[in-house]
Amino acid sequence: MAMLLEDIVQSVEMWLKLIKKPQPYVDPNLDPVLLVPGIAGSILTAVDDQNGKEERVWVRILGADYKFRTKLWSRFDPSTGKTVSLDPNTTIKVPEGRYGLQAIDVLDPDMIIGRECVSYFHDMIVEMIKWGFQEGKTLFGFGYDFRQSNRLQETMDRLAAKLESVYNASGGKKINIISHSMGGLLIKCFMGLHSDIFQKYVKNWIAIAAPFRGAPGYIASTFLNGMSFVEGWEQNFFISKWSMHQLLIECPSIYELMACPHFHWQHTPLLEIWKEKEGCDGIPRTILESYHPRDCIGIFKEALSGNSVDYDGEIIPLPFNLEILKWVKETQKVLSHAKVPSGVKFYNIYGINLETPHSVCYGSEETPVTNIQDLRFFQPTYVCVDGDGTVPTESAKADGLHAEARVAVPGEHRGILCEPHVFRILKHWLRAGDADPFYNPINDYVILPTAFEMESHREKGLQVTSLKEEWEIISKDQDDPDDVASRKPVVSSISVSQGGNKQSPRSEAHATVVVHPQNEGKQHVELNAISVSVDA
Repeated sequence: MAMLLEDIVQSVEMWLKLIKKPQPYVDPNLDPVLLVPGIAGSILTAVDDQNGKEERVWVRILGADYKFRTKLWSRFDPSTGKTVSLDPNTTIKVPEGRYGLQAIDVLDPDMIIGRECVSYFHDMIVEMIKWGFQEGKTLFGFGYDFRQSNRLQETMDRLAAKLESVYNASGGKKINIISHSMGGLLIKCFMGLHSDIFQKYVKNWIAIAAPFRGAPGYIASTFLNGMSFVEGWEQNFFISKWSMHQLLIECPSIYELMACPHFHWQHTPLLEIWKEKEGCDGIPRTILESYHPRDCIGIFKEALSGNSVDYDGEIIPLPFNLEILKWVKETQKVLSHAKVPSGVKFYNIYGINLETPHSVCYGSEETPVTNIQDLRFFQPTYVCVDGDGTVPTESAKADGLHAEARVAVPGEHRGILCEPHVFRILKHWLRAGDADPFYNPINDYVILPTAFEMESHREKGLQVTSLKEEWEIISKDQDDPDDVASRKPVVSSISVSQGGNKQSPRSEAHATVVVHPQNEGKQHVELNAISVSVDA
């Protein structure tokens, strides 16, 4: 009987081994990666200072708006440069689970229904684990309180400690930082303030969709109307636009995303307002007034002069904060003077092909704005430029740094973190997996040589050289098989000749190029060339 039981136990153990999930592939030779999110991209937890109780306040679905207002609404303290919660008994913290990845993966891990709309680095983390990265060894995250200034010393100290811990955990290997959106400004501030630490621990910095010169249209309308972090019907279960607006009015990070007033924009971002004014003849006329980024401050001040919140029965004024504006001017100085330290490589990936708010207009010729404080009730219209839907391409490209490469990728601001093209670029730059020397990350295609043959001979004063070469170009485009079948090869001919003289022989060359369309984004190219030179 005992033998039978032992056989059963062994059988169960074998069965468990069979159904056990296979261990992910781990590449011990990879350099560590630290992921840094943008605004609203970190889980925030409210800690009750009296009893130590913790609860997630960003992001959550059930009771989201109420918890947001009671725990996250804040006031800026100009003496410290820090935004502090209105609740005096609450401290906001960022969870450190999974080596910092918990806070930046799926922002509401308890609610499956919310997963798709509040996922952040999730897809990238999954992809990188497939490449051989391992949490706690070569893959880490840095979440932070995104209400705060990008140069707040407390955040800078946490980041310095994080870089040191990642460096030590990976056995003394230098770090690849991948930042997204406002995370790029945070990293640039750290690089400007602590260049020595950055140089000591960082190997590469890859910025994705960073608003280096601001997000003009998006932020201008945020000050006047608020911001929706989640679009569509999900807003009904999430934070109201007004609640978000009242938080952001006291957030230095938002002011640091305003259009850079000193940047030479190709098209200056404007705030435009249709107003009704009385003419010289006493007849009212509707005119369009335009305000440069430097001049928008007066409009923001007037529009928000009566803004306030009712917090626990107390009416608290929340006007446009000029103290934050003073703080931001110092941040802009740090950003403008930051340089990439020697030995560190910087790369920039930015989004294109989406209409992106640049200038903002309120009112119309038919319905002009009669009271600036009523701007919050007007739906803004935008003059758009190319970008990722949030950050204009012009702003994202203007990093002001020495870059190894700047690559444009068609994609939406947060959705770009899930783009296969971005994954291919990152895999190439991080040297993950088998190196592909033929991959071109800028154009996102691979050229694979498949055949090469060259012959040369001399006969009766003639030098004849023939060349036959074939290769495949593989791009991300997926062709329609039916369309490919109907397409004919493309043939092109090139001829070049050179007249002879006493110093150089007369020569001519002729080449034929044939391109054969194939499936799965492939094109097979054949080159046949012959060169003939005649002795002078």
